[in-house]
Amino acid sequence: MSLDVRPALAVIGGSGFYDFFDNEATTVEVETPYGKPSAPIAVGEVEGRPVAFLPRHGKQHEFAPHTLPYRANMWALRSIGVRRIFAPCAVGSLRADWGPGTVAVPDQLVDRTSGRPQTYFDGGGVHVSFADPYCDELRSAATKSATDALPMKSSGTMVVVQGPRFSTRAESHWFAAQGWELVNMTGHPEAVLARELEMCYAAVALVTDLDAGLEEGEGVHAVDVFAEFKKNLGPFKELIRRSVSAVTGTDNCERCRVHAGVSLPFELP
Repeated sequence: MSLDVRPALAVIGGSGFYDFFDNEATTVEVETPYGKPSAPIAVGEVEGRPVAFLPRHGKQHEFAPHTLPYRANMWALRSIGVRRIFAPCAVGSLRADWGPGTVAVPDQLVDRTSGRPQTYFDGGGVHVSFADPYCDELRSAATKSATDALPMKSSGTMVVVQGPRFSTRAESHWFAAQGWELVNMTGHPEAVLARELEMCYAAVALVTDLDAGLEEGEGVHAVDVFAEFKKNLGPFKELIRRSVSAVTGTDNCERCRVHAGVSLPFELP
C-alpha cells in the first residue's frame, strides 16, 4: 500500500452507490488480518479534501449483506488513516409518512442479525460503549447539509435484519409497533466495528420503499428498490458531498475514543 495523502474521512457506498469522485482517484489495495475488503479503496478529493471511498457490496455488488467482509472493510479504512466515516445506505420505511425519497440520519440502531462476526475482541475483556451508536458531529454535518431535493429526517431508529430476504408483513408490523422508523440489512455490525476501532461513524439512509407491513400488494421487490435508489442517486450523492464538506476537523471525536484507560490485546492499525 502506498499513499501520498492519508485520508481522515471515508464514505462507504451502499447498494447502487459504486463511485463517488468526479475526478480520477488513486486505488489502494489493502490486506488485513481479516482478509481483503469488499473492493480496493479509492482515494480522491471532495471539495479539496482527501476522502476514501469503499463500495460496501463490491464493485459489481458481489457481496450479499450477510456475507460482507465487515471486519476487513473497517480495518482497511482505519489502516490508511481514516477516523471518520459517512455510511450512505438504502432502507425501507416503517412509517407511511416517511416515503421513498426521504433521507434519514438515524440516532439509534437495533440489531436483529445473526451469525455475523461483530467484534475484533474475541478475548481480553474489552467492552465498548455503544449506547449512542452514531457520531453526533457527523450526524450534525449530514442534517445541516439537507437540500430541497430530498426531505430530511434528523433522527430515527434503524433496525438491521439479517437478509438477504425482505421482512414478512408480521415482522414489519412488529418493528413498526416498537416505534422504529427504518429497516436495513447492513448497518450492523458496521457501526459497532467502527466504534471498536475508535472511528466516528454516521449512517445516512435513503428510503427506497415502504416495508411490507405498511402497504397492501405483493411486498418489497429488489428491482423496485434499486430503481428508486437510482432515481434519487444524483441528489443523494450531492448531499453526501455537502456532508463531507461540512465536517470540521479530521480526528475522531471524544465520544468515539472508547478505549481510554483500557489495555487492549492488540494495537489498533
